[in-house]
Amino acid sequence: MNNSKGGIYRRFIKRPMDFILSFFAIILLSSVLLVVAILVRTKLGSPVLFKQKRPGINDKVFMMYKFRTMTDERDENGELLPDSVRLTKFGKFLRSTSLDELPELFNILKGDMSFVGPRPLSVKYLPYYNEYEKQRHDVRPGLTGLAQINGRNRANWEQRFALDVEYVSELSFINDTKIFVKTILVVFKRSDVVIRGTGTVENFHQYRMKQKKESESK
Repeated sequence: MNNSKGGIYRRFIKRPMDFILSFFAIILLSSVLLVVAILVRTKLGSPVLFKQKRPGINDKVFMMYKFRTMTDERDENGELLPDSVRLTKFGKFLRSTSLDELPELFNILKGDMSFVGPRPLSVKYLPYYNEYEKQRHDVRPGLTGLAQINGRNRANWEQRFALDVEYVSELSFINDTKIFVKTILVVFKRSDVVIRGTGTVENFHQYRMKQKKESESK
């Protein structure tokens, strides 16, 4: 950390504050959680929750919870159809408004995540990080982060990781508060949104392999 105050916040304040805020957020938003769960069950079927392993602090893998946003439609061979086909208008609405992220409040309560921090990405990306990028796992992943208020998921991978590392090095209560407030504004405006599953966001491992091929061809 760049200052002692930031270190104190990180070690002694951030986690207890996350626990308290997530506990009350779950209570206050319980009716919203229930309504969304019922709508997901009605429109998309069961299970209501999407569960996926993600890397957390110090690369420790945890199970992240989100509301389901896609159907289970399959082809004649029993294979799942492409994400872009299974992602319905309702699913796109959940993603663009970030309502699908609400179950992550339970991850925050458990200590897997924080309200603010680098977004947890796929476990399959772990082998492709360089030492600089690995610094994003020095803190708990967040419901929102610095990258999410600076282009959200329109930023390219290098920009996103640079913002993640910047967040880790400048972690403080003031910065967390600024990020959280700006996130509310971004979500409310529904700006800088690329809907996952529409084929417009390149997977990180594909991006890194492309970089490798370009480097080898020079």
